[in-house]
Amino acid sequence: MTAQLHHDNTIFVKKKFPITLVCNRVNAPANIGSIFRIADSFGIEKIYFCGEDIAVISKRMQRTARATHEIIPYEQEDQIALVIDKLQSDGYKIIGLEITQNSVPVSETHFSTDDKIALIIGDESQGISEEILIKTTKNIHINMYGTNSSMNVATATGIALYEITKQLMINEN
Repeated sequence: MTAQLHHDNTIFVKKKFPITLVCNRVNAPANIGSIFRIADSFGIEKIYFCGEDIAVISKRMQRTARATHEIIPYEQEDQIALVIDKLQSDGYKIIGLEITQNSVPVSETHFSTDDKIALIIGDESQGISEEILIKTTKNIHINMYGTNSSMNVATATGIALYEITKQLMINEN
C-alpha cells in the first residue's frame, strides 16, 4: 500500500522564484486565501493586494489560506499604479494575466531565469482594469476549450504559475 505524504514528510524541494503577485481589486476572502496557498506552493516571493477597502484578513480567508498568510510576505496598497511603478523601477517585467487582443497563451510565452516577474491578476468580475493593462509589458492568457471565456482568478493564477515556474526550472538547468 502507498502512504500519503503530509506536510512533515513531503519530498518537494523548497525554492523561491523572482515572482511577485499583484492583485488588482481581488477581494473575495476565499480567493485571497487560495492565492496565499498557491503563492506558497509555487515559491512566490511576495503578494500585493491593491484597491480600496480590500479586507485581506478575515476568518474565511484564514480557513482557506491554512496559515500560508503567515509565511508569504504581503502588502496592502490602495493605489496599484504606485506598486507597478515601483516594481518596474526595480526591474520587474509587468505581465498581466488577462485575455486581450494581443495576449498570448502562457504556454507559448518564454520566461527566462533572468526575469523578475510581476504577475498582475484581476478581480473576480472585471479582471485587470484598463488603466493597468496599458502598463503591462505583456499580457498572457490560458487557452480554454469550453464555452466560457473566463475562470476563477485563483484557479487561473495557479495554472499560470505552474507554467511559469515549470519553465524557470527547465531554463535553470
